[in-house]
Amino acid sequence: MSTDAPTPTNTDHEISFAETALKLGGKSEDEARRTGAIDKADDQVEALFAPQYQTVNSPAHQAVWNRGVPVDLFQVEPTTTPADIQQVMDDSIATVRRHRSANTVLDQNGKITPEVMQDLAAVGYWGLLVDREYGGLGTPFSCFAPFLTRMAMADPTIAGLASVHGCIGAVDPVRTFGNAEQKQRFLPGLADGSRLSAFALTEPCAGSDLTQLRTEAVLDGDSYVVNGEKLFITNVVPGRTIGLVCIVDSKPAVLIVDLPNEENEHFQLRRYGLWALKHTYNQGLIFKDLRVPKENLLVPTKGNGLTIAYHGLNLGRVSLCANAAGTMRIMMASMIPWAKFRVTYSAPIANRELVQRRLGQLAGLITACDALTHWCAGLIDRGYRGEMECIIAKIFGSEAQKHAAIELFMKTHGGRSFLHGHLLGDNVHEYLAPCIYEGEGEMLGMAFFKSLVKDHGKTYFEPIGKALAAAGIKKPNPLNPMHAWTLMGVALPYAKWMVAQRLLPTANSQLPSMPASLARHAEFACTQLQRMALEISQTMSKFQLALADRQCRMAELSGRCQDLITILCTSLYAARQSDEIVRDAADIMCQELTQKLTGKRASNRYYKQVTKLGEAIVDGHFTSIADLDPDEIMMRYETA
Repeated sequence: MSTDAPTPTNTDHEISFAETALKLGGKSEDEARRTGAIDKADDQVEALFAPQYQTVNSPAHQAVWNRGVPVDLFQVEPTTTPADIQQVMDDSIATVRRHRSANTVLDQNGKITPEVMQDLAAVGYWGLLVDREYGGLGTPFSCFAPFLTRMAMADPTIAGLASVHGCIGAVDPVRTFGNAEQKQRFLPGLADGSRLSAFALTEPCAGSDLTQLRTEAVLDGDSYVVNGEKLFITNVVPGRTIGLVCIVDSKPAVLIVDLPNEENEHFQLRRYGLWALKHTYNQGLIFKDLRVPKENLLVPTKGNGLTIAYHGLNLGRVSLCANAAGTMRIMMASMIPWAKFRVTYSAPIANRELVQRRLGQLAGLITACDALTHWCAGLIDRGYRGEMECIIAKIFGSEAQKHAAIELFMKTHGGRSFLHGHLLGDNVHEYLAPCIYEGEGEMLGMAFFKSLVKDHGKTYFEPIGKALAAAGIKKPNPLNPMHAWTLMGVALPYAKWMVAQRLLPTANSQLPSMPASLARHAEFACTQLQRMALEISQTMSKFQLALADRQCRMAELSGRCQDLITILCTSLYAARQSDEIVRDAADIMCQELTQKLTGKRASNRYYKQVTKLGEAIVDGHFTSIADLDPDEIMMRYETA
């Protein structure tokens, strides 16, 4: 990340034009103003990164708009975890396993016990992402994210808490935006686990629309006086340290707040029933004239509180995908013993094609999550903003986990899935809720699309829009001489771009040496990604300012781009693996995504391949689940 990155590209004039454009599209003045504020915050986050690492130069953006896909940016270089960091990771997992064996992970209320949190602190778990100079380990994210998959196999909630604390909690905001004094004051406690953290962003009226923030901090002498309410805040109890997004001087800001050790007249918790996140604390916060030292205000060199909030979300999105990869391995480890035990019509269901197909498909989902996790984490370490790529990982990981839970895991276990104590019955909300975490999937899909088209729109459509607005033309008609004259100069660059797109063939992409089956998937993805540019641009041209209201069309185009990128990443990742089972799983996943994109039916070859893969998994050849102890088979019956 560069400290001398250029200033934000959205000037006040451009914001004004964006608001004008929205008004021309039928939007209210208030909606235009709020949308402009979000756009400005996004530009300010962008300005934190050196130009070569900004969105326009990201792998996903280049894959669609550039001539030729930059395949090297979709490949994952192997990383070696430093020995001391590896020791902390191994000790952390051993700590959780020891508590699980002793049945001491949860207290009488079903929450992670303080003893587990303290024991993890003692081995360095909470300081993995804190820089070494403040008592942490400064773990590269390309090492941290895959580790979360391992921890999720031991306990998904504890893996999630590492992300809450280190990625979207107070650690990342202070590391990235804090001054020297703030880092020295807060980070050591966050590293040693004496001050676990959370991030307080959501409010009763502010979720996806962050312009509705109402919690306010007013400077009074040496303190900010905070009033307002936060909702759905994970990992928050008295005595924690939070990054509080609030309004300061009419602008979003972030205060680092050490919550009081007990509730009092200035600070209360709002308790409610919540099916998901049941093993940790997710509560509301109510502030009534709570005083916070003015030195706790984070002041980014560019932007405001929304800039800080957006920055940490990318890390959390990749962590979510990593967690899904571990959680789905738990499902697989549970399915195999049951499939061997359950007999129908004199044969175990492990011999049935439908069950074998489910296991093969599950292996494909896991492998794709592994691929996206490694890819995105590597991009972040290389300095990329990675917003579009991390959105892909978040959406795919959460949707994969949901699909696996309902279509593969539940249906294999049948009615026993709903017994008290069964993994599905006890955790179904945990399996589904990630579709909402770090941004609801379809809303994020539109954010992906907006980032994808932003530069193309500014380059070709914004000059046209400005010219029309200046001429007072709301509905251009090329047959009208005045309209044609207005558009003549500004439309020429777009006309040239369109001609080139239609006449020039797609460029060949330089793929590495890889198995033929995986190479076919990579080639398909590279070709189709380049073809998306023309279709997306035509959609922009067709709907013009009304495109903002065509959410279904935006989501569909976004989804196709995401699927193609997932195919490319998964095939390239698998090509680097020596395990044939992993390669076969990637091939299955890519075939299924291709079927979804093309509308073609599955072939007999596919069914033969996926069931053969499932059979190999039953026989123990998916080695990454070898250390997992499967859950107990419930309500056993006597076998003949």
